[in-house]
Amino acid sequence: CACLLGLPVVTIEIERILWTFFLPGIRLSELNCKSKLSQIYAENEINNLKLPTVSHSGIFYFLIGKVSSVNRYGKLRKLTATLIMSVVGIDVGFQNCYIAVARSGGIETIANEYSDRCTPAWVSLASKNRTIGNAAKGQIITNFKNTVHGFKKFHGRAFDDPYVQGEKPKLPYSLHKLASGNTGIKVTPLSIVIIFVSQVPSFFTDAERRSVMDSTQIAGLNCLRLINDTTAVALAYGIYKQDLPTPDEKPRNVVFVDLGHSSFQVSISAFNKGKLKVLATAFDPYLGGRNFDEVLVEHFCEEFKARYKLNVRENPRAILRLSQECEKLKKLMSANCSDLPINIECFMNDIDVTGKMNRVQFEELCAPFLMRVEAPLKAVIEQSKLSRDEIYAVEVVGGATRIPSIKERISKFFGKDVSTTLNADEAVARGCALQCAILSPAFKVREFSITDVVPFPITLRWKSPTEDGVGECEVYSKNHAAPFSKVITFHKDEPFDLEALYSLPQELPYPDIRIGHFSVQNVVPQPDGNSSKVKVKVRINVHGIFSVSSASLIEKQKGEGEDVQMDMEATVQNEGRPEDQNGVPGEKQDPASGGSKPKVKVKSTDLPILANTIRQLDRGVLNDFVEYEGQMIVQDKLEKERNDAKNAVEEYVYDLRDKLCGIYEKYTTEEDSNRLTLMLEDTENWLYEEGEDQDKQVYVDKLEDLKRFAQPVHDRHREQEDRPRAFEEMGKKIQLYMKAVELYKQKDERYQHLNAEEMRNVEKCLNESMAWINSKMNAQSQLTIAQDPVVKVADIISKIQVCDKSSPSLTPPNLP
Repeated sequence: CACLLGLPVVTIEIERILWTFFLPGIRLSELNCKSKLSQIYAENEINNLKLPTVSHSGIFYFLIGKVSSVNRYGKLRKLTATLIMSVVGIDVGFQNCYIAVARSGGIETIANEYSDRCTPAWVSLASKNRTIGNAAKGQIITNFKNTVHGFKKFHGRAFDDPYVQGEKPKLPYSLHKLASGNTGIKVTPLSIVIIFVSQVPSFFTDAERRSVMDSTQIAGLNCLRLINDTTAVALAYGIYKQDLPTPDEKPRNVVFVDLGHSSFQVSISAFNKGKLKVLATAFDPYLGGRNFDEVLVEHFCEEFKARYKLNVRENPRAILRLSQECEKLKKLMSANCSDLPINIECFMNDIDVTGKMNRVQFEELCAPFLMRVEAPLKAVIEQSKLSRDEIYAVEVVGGATRIPSIKERISKFFGKDVSTTLNADEAVARGCALQCAILSPAFKVREFSITDVVPFPITLRWKSPTEDGVGECEVYSKNHAAPFSKVITFHKDEPFDLEALYSLPQELPYPDIRIGHFSVQNVVPQPDGNSSKVKVKVRINVHGIFSVSSASLIEKQKGEGEDVQMDMEATVQNEGRPEDQNGVPGEKQDPASGGSKPKVKVKSTDLPILANTIRQLDRGVLNDFVEYEGQMIVQDKLEKERNDAKNAVEEYVYDLRDKLCGIYEKYTTEEDSNRLTLMLEDTENWLYEEGEDQDKQVYVDKLEDLKRFAQPVHDRHREQEDRPRAFEEMGKKIQLYMKAVELYKQKDERYQHLNAEEMRNVEKCLNESMAWINSKMNAQSQLTIAQDPVVKVADIISKIQVCDKSSPSLTPPNLP
């Protein structure tokens, strides 16, 4: 799956198991990652394993907790691990990724291997390996059919989805329909399903969010929460504010506008000290910075067709090059009002093209898209039931908000200047890292609660004996608080089905209104033949995903006991109605005549539920993807090692060739130099011919052969550089000790603690060393530097050590 994530991969190999984290630009040194693993055999227990606690999102984050299992090549291995690490927030956008790390000094956005804090969400596939991020984006022109980007919005969508079909003509790579009906990307030589680890916009539906959750499992991460874009931004804004109103005061209402590359989101959040509550959200899922890029591309396609007779649309490479230049031009126009040129050399058919554009022309071309900015702003104000005077501030984030005309329209609508106190690119990642730090036991963070909202109303439907045969109720209204649980009471005498769906299809940016089908099993009538009361609990969890979480059969029993006491209420047969979980009344009983309530003992039995949700992967398919991803990781590792070995040979060839014409020239004979030069030429030719695609060991052996022939030259150079210093050091030692011997003979009081026998041994050793050094220096002077030396530096150092050992007591005991 890493090939589809658009994220660099951090892999830790621990005793034959690969632990993989899809973390754009993160280095192991950044995570301070340490690990220790016991042997993986029968017990398969991991002890003292420390891996990074990862927060992921641009709208959702990961916190790695307890590893329950690892499926590697079809074998399920039970593992237990204690994980203690730093927390990381990842914002995976439509075009780029950002990573924020929670550290003792606060939140820091870190750089990738290119020293860039922005990592492209691109992945390029070759026949044997994958490249991700900056390296992948660099291959868009040369390998455009197999370089995947812009795949974020394919989450949970069928191939026949109108959005997918609308995107097909804009993509340089091919989409195709899988057997399941889902969308796949066809690359050579592989066909891969679109499963991505990406951020979750606030308008993502249940199917899309479940697709993201499936992605996290394929990536080997335990996702604790999906957090919406604007909610993460609100957290990054509010947690540092020290002047927020107290809980009993009127909240501070702030509008957050996020206009990214592919979508437009707006939310209003109410802040009090220690908490934020999202009041409303609105969005335009199909308005973003890329719409403005496409306007420029279309304009210059028409201009170049008229001026140069070039049909740019027929050439995918030309479209990609033009798109890159138009994006640069758009950014320049945000800061300049004058005419700006666009120049592309050898654009098509070896023709150089040129054009120009200014901001006024750009705004005229983009007028239809600029008009769409106001609709979400108006919708969010209406949903929140606030007046514009009650808005404290308007914060803008997202790269497209840098377009001046967009800022002007937002400012004009709210009647106040927009605020840019947050980093437009990194705010989401920082908010994710903060949320992860709040949940992580490794960090102590100021208490700050978050209440999000349900973006679309949800209805439950079931078969009913009523006139139309269908019963339904809206369990969650638009902008209902989330996460939240509700309980619905049914009276049934047999198993029954519930269908969850979105209430307002016209507001849904997704063609399928269905959420899932849930079958409540093992429902039986009461002993007296009446229908049983069935309590069904539904929930919107922290990920924003709907589920029927549990169902219970309530049986009435007479007599006293310790069972839970419940108030009874007459309900309509076979009908259901929701009641809030947290103490909201749902069942009451009219008091009996006489005063006291009759108490009835009840028995609650949990009922199994069969869930069938839309577009979620089957467990078997998910496991296959996990296994396939493991194989790809191994293949990437092997290919990297092979390429490194090949590059090492090529690097050594170029390095040795330069040295043979430089510092090594006088250290080799003409015959040896010619032989080495010929060997290097043969190796270079081999690398670009039959050695282009060899196994790693072949390159390792080739490098060893080259080093074996070149090593004597290298050794002669090193010896020539170090030998004079070694001789000089030995001479100084001998002179020092000889001086001490002479002072002893002169009865110097500093050496009177030595006896005559010791001094005779020292003098003998020094004389032998002096004779040895003179003989070796004379012999060496007879040789040229292109010949192997008669004495090596190691021999000289060894002789110095002998002198030191033979003269251990020459230092007077009184001297410091």
